[in-house]
Amino acid sequence: MSLATRPKIELHLHLEGAAPPAFVRGLAKEKSIDIPGIFDERGHYAYADFWDFLKVYEAATSVLRTPEDYARLTSAVLAECAAHGVIYVETFLSPDFCGGRDVSAWRDYLHAIREAAEAAERSDGIVLRGIVTPIRHFGPDKAKETALCAAETAGEFITGFGIGGDEKAGHLKDFAWAFDMAREAGLRLTAHAGEWGGPQSVRDALDRLRVERIGHGVRAIEDPALVDRLAEDGIVLEVCPGSNVALGLYPTWRDHPVEKLRAKGVKVTVSTDDPPFFHTTMSREYDRLAEAFDWDEGVFEEIERTSLDAAFCDAATKETLKKRLETR
Repeated sequence: MSLATRPKIELHLHLEGAAPPAFVRGLAKEKSIDIPGIFDERGHYAYADFWDFLKVYEAATSVLRTPEDYARLTSAVLAECAAHGVIYVETFLSPDFCGGRDVSAWRDYLHAIREAAEAAERSDGIVLRGIVTPIRHFGPDKAKETALCAAETAGEFITGFGIGGDEKAGHLKDFAWAFDMAREAGLRLTAHAGEWGGPQSVRDALDRLRVERIGHGVRAIEDPALVDRLAEDGIVLEVCPGSNVALGLYPTWRDHPVEKLRAKGVKVTVSTDDPPFFHTTMSREYDRLAEAFDWDEGVFEEIERTSLDAAFCDAATKETLKKRLETR
């Protein structure tokens, strides 16, 4: 089986960040919204660095203003994922963008997203689950409101809670209250760390927020003791190599530490993060990893098993996914 067609599990995908540029341009035209300066001459997203990327991301997201917009976005994103063999995906959802952190409005957005996801599951066999995510640079007070939205809608579809945004903004300890609320609601926990914040941000996520997964986490490689801790404690890293290379965190795929981390016993998975921003897909991630590190089918099977074990879904869903992985 080719890498492109083999079934894949993705644990780190931002829904708005997966919006195709053509989708955003089309929606902006429909709504007569002007979003200058976020596309290059070829129609791709254009940004200078990670912090500029955040601004472009939020500008693109500004055209998404109704639950119906998010339903259409969900359908478009899941169709693209399914085309690259993804059978299960967890996406970050931010009440900041979906109803301004108002629980009632958030429920309306969530209903629309879930209906679109269920339609995609029927047509393409892809399963979606949501991880509610406050935006770190919006501050801890707004994160508390986001946590309330998450707690009020926790269940079969909303299964996790995380934090994204600018890793250098504020301190993770200030978000502990929001994570405690999410934990008490039965949500599984992850956090973006170890990308721009360095290894200490990974330690802070583990110690301050008590998460079981880390989004990115690759800068842990700079701290051997931390690498040992990740391996010993079974902490799963949601690694997005294409994103890291595109943003300049590492100059080439061969310089990326994912293989070094895996070789040291750290549990790693593979995801696309914000695929159209970084000109990637899950098929491309697999192809480039095979090329850079000579990963064979056995390694990708290991990655897929790790991803399934780490997924924030119920046991019945995991059993169904396991059978699909085994019968490829």
